[in-house]
Amino acid sequence: MNIPRHWAHLAALLLLPTLFANAGNASQVYFGGPIISMDAKLGMLEAVKIEHGKISAVGPALSLKRSCLKSAECSLIDLQGKTLMPGFIDAHGHYSMTLDNLAFSNIASAPVGTVKNISDIIDQLKNQKNNAAWVMGAGYDDSLLQEQRHPNRHDLDQVSTEKPVFIRHVSGHLGVCNSVCLKLAGINSRSKNPEGGVYRREAGSQQPNGVLEEKALDAIAKLWPKADLQQQLARIPELNRYYAQYGITTVQDGATSTAGLDFLAEAAKRKLLTMDVVAYPYYNWVDLSQQKYQPGKTTEYHNGYRIGGIKLVLDGSPQGKTAWLAHPYHIPPKGQDKNYRGYAIVKDSFLKETLGSFYKRGWKIMAHANGDEAAEQMLNVMSDLKNEGIHQPRSVMIHAQTVRDDQLDRMNALDIIPSFFVAHTFYWGDWHRDSVLGQQRASRISPLHSASTKNIRYTIHNDTPIVPPDMALLLWTAVNRETRSGKILGKAQRATVMQALKAITINAAYQHFEEDQKGSIKVGKLADLVILDRNPLQTPAQELRHIKVMQTIKAGKIIYTAQ
Repeated sequence: MNIPRHWAHLAALLLLPTLFANAGNASQVYFGGPIISMDAKLGMLEAVKIEHGKISAVGPALSLKRSCLKSAECSLIDLQGKTLMPGFIDAHGHYSMTLDNLAFSNIASAPVGTVKNISDIIDQLKNQKNNAAWVMGAGYDDSLLQEQRHPNRHDLDQVSTEKPVFIRHVSGHLGVCNSVCLKLAGINSRSKNPEGGVYRREAGSQQPNGVLEEKALDAIAKLWPKADLQQQLARIPELNRYYAQYGITTVQDGATSTAGLDFLAEAAKRKLLTMDVVAYPYYNWVDLSQQKYQPGKTTEYHNGYRIGGIKLVLDGSPQGKTAWLAHPYHIPPKGQDKNYRGYAIVKDSFLKETLGSFYKRGWKIMAHANGDEAAEQMLNVMSDLKNEGIHQPRSVMIHAQTVRDDQLDRMNALDIIPSFFVAHTFYWGDWHRDSVLGQQRASRISPLHSASTKNIRYTIHNDTPIVPPDMALLLWTAVNRETRSGKILGKAQRATVMQALKAITINAAYQHFEEDQKGSIKVGKLADLVILDRNPLQTPAQELRHIKVMQTIKAGKIIYTAQ
């Protein structure tokens, strides 16, 4: 038993993670630190053994270390007090959109970017160093700009009067065109608002001011230049590292376009995906009659890629004031009356017909519903379908930010999983309280505690690229509900640390129908793991956001090591 050789091997692994990643069928035993299984029966573990990318044993450290030392192909890995737990699972986000954003100018406000006002946006766009046909930026947030308004076409005309200029709102539900962009899209004073969308107008006229809401964005999306496939593929390592640095081993691509599906299929073919990517095509952007774009009948991945279900969108964003509410906005957008409540994206009849068709094919559904009126539409339609004998378990309500207690009860009865965008409590909590919803409704946004008291298995997410995929910050927001200004928004709706951890591990695996493969450290499951610098269960609530990912492991292979 050459113990020194094993320790030398361990030192090499920590310094050269690629050596470990290419170790083939080597096995490992992790010990020497807290191991959070996230399995209710197993609890905390002493040691874990991995073989062929799966968890082969859990149990006493001494026993597993002895078994490891009997094989020259096994490495002993001492956690040295650090914490091992299941890899984090992205319950909702946009992998391919995040890739697209790498080519856009970052015009976000702190902490994601440096923009403070509209002049900063103009300067950032002017400094875009490329010869592209379009000038594009992403991430502006009117709620954080000094002017407290959206930029308009006149602002963007300062960037260019020759090239089309387009910027995407941080929510992804609004955008702004310059005059050239509007002309290319054929949007003018005679243009009628599309169903489920709005061309905002200049005061006192019908002339579009450049701000586009919801379905109005479709006219622009058809025009802007598509990224070159080879350039996209070349950026995958950067994107993989971006997610892996936050401990994520499974990432979602929600509302995937045809181009996005083709890109992911090619990335999988070339074995470029270091983590699992589960796609949910947007029903309105993809020809679902083609089998290659349809959800698979199993949860099996092909080189890290599979299509898990279909994504629908029922309303907009609360921070952009396009979410569909049951009661008026606290302060309506400029140009709207005091009774403004946002609006629906689709009609009830269309939603019922579409959902019914998907359910009959056995396809899993994720429906974006931010406002409580959008949630009501989803619940009513799904109730009608269930009464007709058409039902699909584990449908997901994405964001579910303003759902009421009575709606949570109905979600429970219909087996609908809420995936809460609880990161809003930090990023837009002050805005929701002071402008969007008012104190009472804002305090209930993402009602985690209410869901837990009703024994609803929920998940939480970052909706990347809307906000970075920082899982430690997401954990912190769920447990503390502290806003940017340091105020608590809805103390009564806080989650416990364990509840929040479940929401990004075993519950997220359950949402994706992958609970038999992922989400906990249990014999037979994939060795999707993350090593943290401290134990979240023993960390003061205010310090949770400072937890650092030391290493991310996918199916036994190291895909990220902190420098």
